[in-house]
Amino acid sequence: MKVLVAVKRVVDYNVKVRVKSDNTGVDIANVKMSMNPFDEIAIEEAVRLKEKGVVTEIIAVSCGVTQCQETLRTAMAIGADRAILVESTEELQPLAVAKLLKALIDKEQPGLIILGKQAIDDDCNQTGQMLAALAGLPQVTCASKVLIADGKATIIREIDGGLETLVVTLPAVMTADLRLNEPRYVTLPNIMKAKKKPLQVLKPAELGVDVTPRIKTLKVNEPPKRSAGIKVPDVATLVDKLKNEAKVI
Repeated sequence: MKVLVAVKRVVDYNVKVRVKSDNTGVDIANVKMSMNPFDEIAIEEAVRLKEKGVVTEIIAVSCGVTQCQETLRTAMAIGADRAILVESTEELQPLAVAKLLKALIDKEQPGLIILGKQAIDDDCNQTGQMLAALAGLPQVTCASKVLIADGKATIIREIDGGLETLVVTLPAVMTADLRLNEPRYVTLPNIMKAKKKPLQVLKPAELGVDVTPRIKTLKVNEPPKRSAGIKVPDVATLVDKLKNEAKVI
C-alpha cells in the first residue's frame, strides 16, 4: 500500500513570533523554520506502518516556496521514500492546499493519506477535512491510534467524552493528533541518505489548480499584554472586583 503524507514548513515551535510593524502578518525574516510538529507525527506513523509491513511506499508532499525542500528532506530522513514539492510563492490557504493534494491523490492513487491535524502557524485545522470532501474519501480526524488490516483502518480518536473508535474502508484521509506517537530522532546517516532520495518539483498549473487566495487578512495584532495580579483582603472585595472591574460575574 502506498501512503501520501502532507508536511508543512512553519516557524519553529520554539521561536517567539513577532508581528510586523505594519500589522500585515507575522515577521518570518531570519527566523528558524521547521516541519510542523503534527506533520512530523504523521510521517512517523507512516514509517511505523511501513516497518510493520503494512505500507510499501511513503510519499512526502509539501506545498509552498522553494525552501520547503528542506522540510521534505527531513521527512525523507525520518523514512519517506520520495517527495513531491508543489512550488508556489502565493499564500497557500487550506482550500488551495486541499485541491493540490486532491490532484496528487488522483495521480498517485495512495491507499492512505495522512496529515497533521493542524498547522501551528494558522491553526486552521481544515485541510484534511477539505481534502476528504473534495476526494470523496472517508476521513478520521485527531487520530491517537491506528490499526490497518484487511483493507480497513481501525482508528481511535480522542473526543470530549473519552475515546471513540472508528473503522473506515481504505483509501481514506486521516489527521494525526499529538498522542499518536513520538517522532524518532533523525540521525546523520539518514540525513545523508535523504539527499539522494528523489524529490520532484511541480507547479500548481501543472496540476490544473488555481491557488489564488480566497481569504484576505485585514490585520494581525499581538495579544494584549496581561496586567499584573493584585492581592485582595477578603472575599467580599474579590467578588466586588470580579463584578465591577473584570465584569465576569
